[in-house]
Amino acid sequence: MTTHVTSPSVPRGRALLRDARYTRGTAFTAEERAAFGLEGLLPAGVSSLEEQAQRSYEQYRAQPDDLARNTFLAALHDRNEVLYHRLLQQHLKEMLPVVYDPVVAQAIERYSHEYRRPDGVYLSVDDIDGVETALRNYGLGADDVDLVVATDAEAILGIGDWDANGMAISIGKLAVYTAAAGIDPDRVIPVSLDVGTDRESLLNDPLYVGNRHSRVRGERYDALVAAYVEAATNLFPKALLHFEDFGASNARRILNKYRDKARIFNDDIQGTGAITVAATLAGMRVAKTQASEQRVVIFGAGTAGMGIADQIRMIMIGDGLSQHEATRRFWAVDKQGLLIDDMTDLRDFQQPYARPRSEVAGWESTDLAGVVANVHPTIIVGTSTVGGAFTEPIVREMAKHVERPLIFPLSNPTERIEAVPADVIKWTDGRGLVGTGTPWDPVLYKGVEYAIGQANNALVYPGIGLGTIVSGAEHVTDGMLLAAAEAIASLVDVSTPGAGLLPDVENLRTSSATVAVAVANQATADAVAEALDDPIEAVREAMWQASYPDLEVS
Repeated sequence: MTTHVTSPSVPRGRALLRDARYTRGTAFTAEERAAFGLEGLLPAGVSSLEEQAQRSYEQYRAQPDDLARNTFLAALHDRNEVLYHRLLQQHLKEMLPVVYDPVVAQAIERYSHEYRRPDGVYLSVDDIDGVETALRNYGLGADDVDLVVATDAEAILGIGDWDANGMAISIGKLAVYTAAAGIDPDRVIPVSLDVGTDRESLLNDPLYVGNRHSRVRGERYDALVAAYVEAATNLFPKALLHFEDFGASNARRILNKYRDKARIFNDDIQGTGAITVAATLAGMRVAKTQASEQRVVIFGAGTAGMGIADQIRMIMIGDGLSQHEATRRFWAVDKQGLLIDDMTDLRDFQQPYARPRSEVAGWESTDLAGVVANVHPTIIVGTSTVGGAFTEPIVREMAKHVERPLIFPLSNPTERIEAVPADVIKWTDGRGLVGTGTPWDPVLYKGVEYAIGQANNALVYPGIGLGTIVSGAEHVTDGMLLAAAEAIASLVDVSTPGAGLLPDVENLRTSSATVAVAVANQATADAVAEALDDPIEAVREAMWQASYPDLEVS
């Protein structure tokens, strides 16, 4: 009798049981236990994967709070990757906020104290020459990697700079890629770009696992990013390089520098923009308005806010406006108030949206309330992390001039949301079309149940990644991002009173496949990929399923 396994590296005995990639735990059959030296190392009963998932779900539900559930899932991933992904896939809507936003923010804050084992590649600004070696040491070859998610953790969600603790964000992002779009977890790499931190609590924490110096900026920082992009592109030429939670001073600059040279994607800029465009497209269908008619206030003119502006502007241009005309339909408000063209502290990506000083000469104020009162926006987007910023007077003022105002308080975690959906519905007498960045239960108002569409990037970035990978696209184009947004919007039925503006994450795997097909087709149209014979079938075949690898015994 001979034993055939899917990989020659599969260990035996206790080592196999401890190998998170290949273990089956109690699902090993009697034949497999004999073949791999497992007799006596497991209880007699043989479980199916479904039974194991049921047991794990009971254990998950028994945890005292969401942070404990996040820790439980991380530990499950450490000991049995297939079971982890099966559980997550089966309960994705329930577990998505736990493995990612908003609970992952708590996990990041606790990362160094909850640290169990390394899981990814840690690149240090203090060893730039070692970047390629570190990536090689992960053990995957040129044809073995589809996706790399990297963060420098300067702008984690709404909680800021967490440096090496931010590895949890890369891992969480990859978990969603797998659960939502079937990206093979054996073909991905999470990466931390450790450039130091300005957070004193980390620098003074004896258990902190990262570099103990202030955050490096300037030439050394750029050298690390350059070394990473070059090494990752050379070592893994088929991989999509996903950038996550980089600070405002770097995110746009890095994207602009490398997007035409490498296969890169920044979710905070491009993914956030695409999902907000999807909500906007659905909202305009409800309001029966056109993109060229919109007046948009962006509150929080950072990386995410201006990324959203860029992509909404793109659909305005598609609706017939010139770039200049479309740009003039945005009013960006940040800490200093409305961005004015004579301000000396504007970032390069903010400058196109700055308003002329003469425009505000007669205004009483240029804060958010003053802007809304003078502009009468049809859309207001919150990416400020200023909880409660969309106050009742502001929302009522907006609704006074617009029949169906589009109101998107997108900031997270939950306590930083600009307005609570129930309040928006009440203050607009049910006319407000709401999209949020975090999940909310439906709102019952005057007998109508209003579904709250979550502008969760998980609705769009897994499909963008899958479509890019399947098509082999050389770059991620603006057209591919718009195709993703349109695909998401097409899944929304806005005919029902109170319908949400975005699909429910319950059907995330289906929506990701729809997005992937649209992205792959657009990649061909944009001449960055060869045409696929059957894009739908290619996407379907590429989606990994959480099942144990073949261990054939004969």
